[in-house]
Order: sequence, then C-alpha cells, then structure tokens
Amino acid sequence: MTKDRIILGIDPGTIVMGYGVLKIEGNKPKLEAMGVLQLNKYEDHYLRLKKIFERVLALIDQYHPDELAIEAPFFGKNVQSMLKLGRAQGVAMAAALEREIPIFEYAPLKIKMSITGNGNAAKEQVAGMLQRFLHIPEESMLPQLDATDGLAAAVCHYFQTNNPISEKKYTGWKDFMAKNPGKVRK
Repeated sequence: MTKDRIILGIDPGTIVMGYGVLKIEGNKPKLEAMGVLQLNKYEDHYLRLKKIFERVLALIDQYHPDELAIEAPFFGKNVQSMLKLGRAQGVAMAAALEREIPIFEYAPLKIKMSITGNGNAAKEQVAGMLQRFLHIPEESMLPQLDATDGLAAAVCHYFQTNNPISEKKYTGWKDFMAKNPGKVRK
C-alpha cells in the first residue's frame, strides 16, 4: 500500500499560470484544488515572476504537497516566448526548492499522452478526460484550460509513480508468470 500523498501540478506561464492539487488517498486520486494565477495585469515581467514565486510558495504552504510536477518548456519557434516560459518554470521550481519539495518535469507530449493516449490532444480533450477520470462536476471546471493543464501535470506524475507493475521488475514473460501465478490462466 502506497502512502497517502499530495501532488502539486504546475503549468507555468507568464500570462496565466495554471495549477492543480491532487490528493492520493489509498492509491485513489482526488481533486483537491485547481486554479489559475492571472498575470496579464502586471506590465513588468520581473513582477510577474515574483508573483509566480509567491503564489507557488502560498500553494505549498496551504496544501503541503509531497511532490511538484511541472510541465517542461517545449521547443517553439519564438525564442523570446521560450525564454519567458523557462523563467516562469524556474521561479516555480525555486519556490519548491525553497520548501524542499522534490520536482518532476514532464514534456507536454508526455502529459497529454498519459491523460488522453494522444500526445497531440487538444487542451479541451485533456480537460474532458480529467473531468471524467476525477469525477469533477461541471460547475467546478474553470474556463481557463491552464488550470486543467496544471492538474494534468499532477495526474501524469501520479500515473508515472503509481503503476503497480513498475514496482516489480521482470526479465520477461516467464519471470512475470513465475512471480504472478494467480494472474495467469492456463
């Protein structure tokens, strides 16, 4: 039995930062919170970074996560956008480091693939799958898909770390059958 834990997922951004808090109780994931930090009202890029740092610290202090799952910047055509996104990710990570929270990075493709089975899924598809998987009522869904993107990072991390098969190492089918006689029908 894995211990209960809390995963904070972050979708970094300098205009909107999305976040989701996933509580794992007895190996069952449950939505604790999700939301966004609107940053477009701040003109100064450095002030935006400060606000991201402060908000991530506040989320950590409020929910006491055991781990931070964060979306890694993807390689885009616009170097300036990538630089800003990398800075946003960096200050969110710095907040986790400040509170000694382990950090796990996932590529956008990996997150989408783990949630929908399709690495090219639209944000709406990811949100819909999360809503069904976590039984989120329609009125709790936010119009900003950055919130579900942050939650998706947390759920992706849950999937990566809660696979009961990955806890056991097998050398092949014969080894699997030998170690799991109750799971094999003859």
